[in-house]
Amino acid sequence: MKRSRGFKSKSRKKMTKVFREGRTNPITKKLQRFEADDLVHIIIDPSIQKGQPHPRFHGKTAKVIGSKGKAYILALNDGNKAKELIVRPDHLKMQE
Repeated sequence: MKRSRGFKSKSRKKMTKVFREGRTNPITKKLQRFEADDLVHIIIDPSIQKGQPHPRFHGKTAKVIGSKGKAYILALNDGNKAKELIVRPDHLKMQE
């Protein structure tokens, strides 16, 4: 039988969430606002599947180039290839 290679394959360690007391999904993560040309870190929240980027982009830094509904369009280089991602703000963190 052929092994399945789904969207979340080989991401067990990357897609686990550390247990903590209190609210696990603070509303402030959803309400974040970003402007064009902001630099953001892609930090995937595994408890929210909607608007989640591919696990290969976890930990990468990207540039916001626009918005699309509730999500943001990000530009980054994957190797030498330019890519655009559509990601919801739950999975983004402003670069300091």
